[in-house]
Amino acid sequence: MVPTRSGVLKFDGKEITSLPPYERARLGIGYVPQGREIFPRLTVEENLLMGLAPKGGSATIPARIFDMFPVLKDMLHRRGGDLSGGQQQQLAIGRALAPGPKILILDEPTEGIQPSIIKDIGNVISSLTKGGEMAVLLVEQYYDFAKSLADHYLVRSRGEIIKQGLGKNMDSENVRACLAL
Repeated sequence: MVPTRSGVLKFDGKEITSLPPYERARLGIGYVPQGREIFPRLTVEENLLMGLAPKGGSATIPARIFDMFPVLKDMLHRRGGDLSGGQQQQLAIGRALAPGPKILILDEPTEGIQPSIIKDIGNVISSLTKGGEMAVLLVEQYYDFAKSLADHYLVRSRGEIIKQGLGKNMDSENVRACLAL
């Protein structure tokens, strides 16, 4: 959403630097922003249907969304703004997953979320990646959560990559020391 100053952004072999977000979504990029940014006045169902907009037409909400996040089915007709923070996060992730992206970008999914919901979200991310269903790019400051899910890691400071490697080596490579509080 921020204009690129230099370089090129490619996805699936196609240059997408100048494409608007809706076209990137059509190509298979799902995005959950920091702070969730659900539509608070729309119902859970309407929020999930908004996630299907890139597919166009009369798509229906995939049952797997409710398998991953059963609370969403129970609250289908409640307004998004009436949900707890953890439920809103599940809704935001469900909305991004609804069209079946090839990659899911999650920006700080644990922010302000209670530990039991963090665990549920971690389980969903793990199941998505283990099945080879999609790639997940996780931007996260909660070290233990990131470490538990990482195949690879990359640490940036002021726009520069300062450390990268395999997720299984995060402790031995002292990644925690790179994090600022």
